[in-house]
Amino acid sequence: MNGTFDAVDRRLVLATQGGLPLVPRPYHQLAEQVGIPAEEVMARLARMLERGAIRRIGAVPNHYAIGYTANGMSVWDVPDGCIDELGRQVGELAFVTHCYHRPRRLPDWPYNLFAMVHGGSRAEVMAKVTEIARIIGSDCRAHDVLFSTRILKKTGLRIGA
Repeated sequence: MNGTFDAVDRRLVLATQGGLPLVPRPYHQLAEQVGIPAEEVMARLARMLERGAIRRIGAVPNHYAIGYTANGMSVWDVPDGCIDELGRQVGELAFVTHCYHRPRRLPDWPYNLFAMVHGGSRAEVMAKVTEIARIIGSDCRAHDVLFSTRILKKTGLRIGA
């Protein structure tokens, strides 16, 4: 745990480590729980993000529970000079939930652009991957799709009470 956390930051992390409350105004509920104004909850979380004490605040859905049983990480080998622009375009697609630039691991792993796609079937995922291929066009030197075979437990920052 970062030494610059004060007692209120610690209470916020403890209150959120299982996820944000599933209510219309989660920061207001946290404020009541922690005993500070909602604006201070948001400001403190923003400061923790800025200094890297927490990496992100975001939804982590169980894709299987909402009907997406085919989950494919599409991987692409694209020229380094255009990866930022291609990544931006691919990442803006409504069906892409994660889009990353990752280093290649040559000679075995030539891929440097990763885009996660979810669907109700493998055929649906592959149709979406075809849309990505259209965007990447002739800059695609190779690609593949790696389908999930099991659900991994997703958790955020955990500290002891």
